[in-house]
Amino acid sequence: GTSSPTRDGNLVFGDPSKAGTSSNNYQVDRYEYSYAYDNSKGRARWVSWHLSNAWRGGASRQDDFRADPSLPSSFFRADQNSYRNSGFDRGHICPSADRTYSTSANSATFYMSNMMPQSPRNNQQTWRYFEDYLRKLADQGNEIHIIAGPAGQGGTGRNGYASTIASGNIDVPSSTWKVAIVLPNGSSDLSRVTASTRVITVNIPNNQTHGTSWGSYRTSIDYIESITGFNLLSNKYIASLEAKIDNGPTN
Repeated sequence: GTSSPTRDGNLVFGDPSKAGTSSNNYQVDRYEYSYAYDNSKGRARWVSWHLSNAWRGGASRQDDFRADPSLPSSFFRADQNSYRNSGFDRGHICPSADRTYSTSANSATFYMSNMMPQSPRNNQQTWRYFEDYLRKLADQGNEIHIIAGPAGQGGTGRNGYASTIASGNIDVPSSTWKVAIVLPNGSSDLSRVTASTRVITVNIPNNQTHGTSWGSYRTSIDYIESITGFNLLSNKYIASLEAKIDNGPTN
């Protein structure tokens, strides 16, 4: 039979940057997601979370964007106004719609530490369509371990090009990337991953002119590691899996 969906840990496949307490690689673990913060860039380096239908329910979108009190007071902490008039969206890294089993869980996705400056076209179309697709896979009986974040510097929003916003406190990425490890609902996820496991990796340009089909931006884990310096899936290294570019369905 099919296993029931569960809520699993955020870092089953490893910590991509060996985050700790340094200001530019500062780890925060919430029940809903974990992330590493880079104070010099005013945003997360990566966010990691688990998606299954056990995390989803009827809670509405809280829209309570706010500063994250989990970051030290000495750090730059973006607040709900930091992106105002910048031409970039407050782009969720862990999506609001992945955390709807309770209002508090949904609210946790609105900490500004879970946002990155995304072009409206990226955030509202290409990136969102990939989020929608992963939730569709959850509806079909899968669970997905996800790591995502920004890469590079300099993007184009509705007001044109910018390398930073918020008076230089927040770096604008040149692209936004995501790695999604797809498994049928079950347990012992680490041991179930093989060279044939579906892993979908994308790197989407952070501009207003790219195509809106996320499938066009599929790449390999190796490539994301090369542009970020991270060690993704460090708890389960399979060379062929990290070199593979997904060519499966996109809707």
